[in-house]
Amino acid sequence: MSPITKTGVLLVNQGTPDSPSVADVCKYLREFLMDERVMDLPFLKRWPLVNLAIAPFRAPKSAKVYQQLWTPEGSPLKVYGYRVTSLLQASLGANYVVKLAMRYQNPAIEKALAEFQAMGITKLVIVPLYPQYASATTGSVHQKVMETVTSWTVIPEIRFAGPFWHEPRFIRAFAKIGQKHLDRENYEHLVFTYHGLPERQLHQHERYSSCQEANCQHELHAGNQFCYRAQCYATSRAIALELGIAPEDYSVCFQSRLGRDPWIQPYTDDTLRGLAAAGLKKVLVFAPSFIADCLETTIEVGEEYRELFEELGGTHWQLVESLNDDASWISCLHQLVTQQETPRPSPKRSLTALKKYPSLYPISLN
Repeated sequence: MSPITKTGVLLVNQGTPDSPSVADVCKYLREFLMDERVMDLPFLKRWPLVNLAIAPFRAPKSAKVYQQLWTPEGSPLKVYGYRVTSLLQASLGANYVVKLAMRYQNPAIEKALAEFQAMGITKLVIVPLYPQYASATTGSVHQKVMETVTSWTVIPEIRFAGPFWHEPRFIRAFAKIGQKHLDRENYEHLVFTYHGLPERQLHQHERYSSCQEANCQHELHAGNQFCYRAQCYATSRAIALELGIAPEDYSVCFQSRLGRDPWIQPYTDDTLRGLAAAGLKKVLVFAPSFIADCLETTIEVGEEYRELFEELGGTHWQLVESLNDDASWISCLHQLVTQQETPRPSPKRSLTALKKYPSLYPISLN
């Protein structure tokens, strides 16, 4: 079949250094933190802060952590990325060409798109691998893709898949992996931890979202559907419901904060201190904002928080693995891609469709 009749599929994850060396980690941090959607400061303030302060001083410490994470095959984020790319290609078949890219560092978005352009592919499906929408993640991928193709003579048809926090196959995939741990151990409490954001970034899009913290914790509706925090809470409710976990038996919190400005609360380290103070000893931890194991899951949640919990008297802090290359995750991605071939429903119809799944989504979309 000619490439012109095929659909190009670009899977985009956050990124990883090319190696765990200080130089490569510093290079990665500079590109990542210089993104105006990540560090939303004016350029003249952002450039010296990132390039003269944060990256040079943070890189040596981060490099040591990456060295703990690195495998003989390389960075887990990239290793799983290539495995998923291969498995999804096999699942979709010859009518599709699947490639992997990273928002920061390699494989670069520009290179992957140039390869699609050289093939003459005129339809692209971009899949930002972030379950919940945030300007600093999904929004940044959208912007980078559009900036790259804007100078092309022929701009292909482009569709962006996601966010997918509400997709039944995504919820079931995470619940299935978590259930394996629940079958082996009687945990007293579940924790859902998500990558944090500066609090101010939640309120930069008020024209699209009537985001209110108290409301976001309990329901997702038409007014806060674009709020990252609300989507995280809704993800937790859906996974907990799929597992049959009562609301009082799990907590939602946010990790990986940087700097002194307030980030989304409650913080994960504060949450586990509260659990330990309450006498809880066995905790099962999900990280549903990550679809592949990485520094933030394996090291931060799986090791650093475990050590803290045990120091406080806990006996078992168990991280649920990310989706990685699980067959259920490949099935979810297959659906995310192929449903882009059908006409898009209107926003009103999309909200109506979510109401059909009350057993999975205890949310209000009125």
